[in-house]
Amino acid sequence: MGPITRNVNLPEKPSVLKSGNANIDSTFVYVSDTLNLPFYDDFSTNKFQAYAAQFNDPGVTSQLYYQLLDPITMLPYGSLASFTNGATFKRTYDSTTDTFIDSVFATIGVKVGDFSSYPINYQTEDLYPPYYIYDTVGVPDVRDTIWVTNPTYLQDSARVFFSTLSDQNAHWLDNKAYLNERFAFNPRSLGVVTFDGLDEFGYPYQIGSAITNYADRLTSKPLNLGGLSATDSVYLSFLVQPEGLGDIPETGDSLVLELYAKDLDQWFRLWSINGDTTYAFKPVHIPVKDAKYFKKGFQFRFKNYGSLAGSLDHFHIDYVHLRTQSFLADTLFKDFALVYPLNTLLKTYTSVPWDHYKQTSQNKMSDAVKVMVHNGSPNPENYQNGTIVFGQGATNYGNFTLQGFNLAEQQINYAPGTTHTSFHDLSSGAEFPKNLTGDEQSFEVNTSVSAQFPNDVNNDQSTFIQHFYNYYSYDDGSAEAAFGPTGIQSRLAISYEAYEPDSLIGIAMHFVPSVTDVSNKLFLMTVWADDGTGNPGQVLYEDDIFNTRSPIYGTNQNMFIKYYFPDTMKVAVPTKFFVGWRQLDQQRLNLGLDRNIDHSDKIKFSVDGGGSWMTSPFEGSAMLRPIFSTSLDPTLGIKTPVNSADFSCYPNPVTEELHFQSSSHLENEQKYIYDASGRLILQTTENIVSFVDFQTGIYFVSIPSISPKPVKIIKQ
Repeated sequence: MGPITRNVNLPEKPSVLKSGNANIDSTFVYVSDTLNLPFYDDFSTNKFQAYAAQFNDPGVTSQLYYQLLDPITMLPYGSLASFTNGATFKRTYDSTTDTFIDSVFATIGVKVGDFSSYPINYQTEDLYPPYYIYDTVGVPDVRDTIWVTNPTYLQDSARVFFSTLSDQNAHWLDNKAYLNERFAFNPRSLGVVTFDGLDEFGYPYQIGSAITNYADRLTSKPLNLGGLSATDSVYLSFLVQPEGLGDIPETGDSLVLELYAKDLDQWFRLWSINGDTTYAFKPVHIPVKDAKYFKKGFQFRFKNYGSLAGSLDHFHIDYVHLRTQSFLADTLFKDFALVYPLNTLLKTYTSVPWDHYKQTSQNKMSDAVKVMVHNGSPNPENYQNGTIVFGQGATNYGNFTLQGFNLAEQQINYAPGTTHTSFHDLSSGAEFPKNLTGDEQSFEVNTSVSAQFPNDVNNDQSTFIQHFYNYYSYDDGSAEAAFGPTGIQSRLAISYEAYEPDSLIGIAMHFVPSVTDVSNKLFLMTVWADDGTGNPGQVLYEDDIFNTRSPIYGTNQNMFIKYYFPDTMKVAVPTKFFVGWRQLDQQRLNLGLDRNIDHSDKIKFSVDGGGSWMTSPFEGSAMLRPIFSTSLDPTLGIKTPVNSADFSCYPNPVTEELHFQSSSHLENEQKYIYDASGRLILQTTENIVSFVDFQTGIYFVSIPSISPKPVKIIKQ
């Protein structure tokens, strides 16, 4: 197992630039609003600022900037103006003496704007006109002007749009840090912010790099601390945890807290912590004392120092609170909350094919739904019942009561400062209705718990979607680590027990960028039957050596890539089967591992070519989902395959000579023979090949100019 590897803001000046282009044309620049104290975020809801202004929105203004300006008048040069940084000249030629004189043109001062970022930086350059003049003595009114083909600078313009933010519910200006409910280990409430080496799109800042530097950043909006002083007891509090369910940050890695002094336009470090193995969330409680911070426009920010190569060196924070009238011992985070969201009401799986679910006569609801709550009060607190409700829109299909006595682990009260874990049997109550029509179904599931003392109710409830599509899944859709076997010809196999025998059309996998880019490594998608002992047995399907696969990284965080069998093939499977791969390279392929749900007993691997199988030592669920043939097939374009092989070989099996035949012309066509591991054994243009010296086994013959499909040969 391994880790996953995917602005000052003041009211007086433009503060946030949002652009997907290298040029700032049509870019929005946002001026932040200012918040008042108290500042509070437990990360149970999204308080990251959204940037969604439109050009025609009320209050949106714009300004047109020119790239080339006269440095004296600061007016733009003409729309067709161009200049070059190489010297140009006038050449005077005397045909009588066959000599010439070159006179270099005087330079022209030009202020050149850098349109790659805002504010635009202008630099004065001494440039030349973009042409040469050739003049011949004694030939009146004949001058040749030769224009420079690609002048260095051409006049350009960019229109920048400006919008003022006015969302008091949004607390943070950037979103490079990851708001999530899965990465922390036993958090005190729903939601944390995680710092790592992935950008806001879930991709490494520099994949494959050994560089460590500042990566994620979480910056508050400007805050009004004007009129306050150290006597107002301003404190900044938060909880912090290294690693969690992610990657251990090294001792040289760190999480840093900085404060912004508006009048000095400068950030100052106030606190930091070095990397360590995980531990329970620790409170941090820091006074803000220096007079330079007590201004309107004060800000604070967190940033992490670590690897830029992926989801590495994790730090997590929670319950960020900036307030007045606090004191040194005021370190309590008195709250009651769900710790993790629920992820399924089904037994074993987080999703199953709708076709399978609606046809089973068995109750597939879970008999052990896990619920975790945390009592952040310093006192024992009375328990109350909770609820689970599921439905579609306004239609309620089921209600379950979470008995408070069970939520409190059958204690009289919730113990102070304690996380309680309980399991609830839903198997004898309501089911997801099986009589609904359609190819797929989704149900909204709402969980709610409560306590009798005043607390933040936002983290007392959680919602997830129970989706029925065309695949089985163990995972919750979030990868906290990457894993896989290492070694050429090693195998990874995930066990599934379907509700009914059926046919597969492919496998959905979530590969994650982790330290090293392995997207060019090869594997063969494989399906096995169960051998009766809980291990992979007979191979029901395996890609041939000419249709290898490679890990594909999704463009969004936790995105699954669907790998379909070739030619819309369907592979029949019994109820118990395995899906996975045989890899052709040494490196680990880094499949996503969901560490919140443990189905490690379903993960098998082999490093000796399938001779023996071992169970994964890492707790978690493989993010690999078998896709079944269902009523969704026409939508996906799945149809009956057609055999398109245009050549054949005989005899097969072969002992001595192998002959090629085809309806096409075979003379001088390149033939390739590979062994079962994909190694090229022979390349020839002959139509008869001797197999006498070949070892017994399986071989593949390919004639790419005739057919894209190889033919399997058995040597006896």
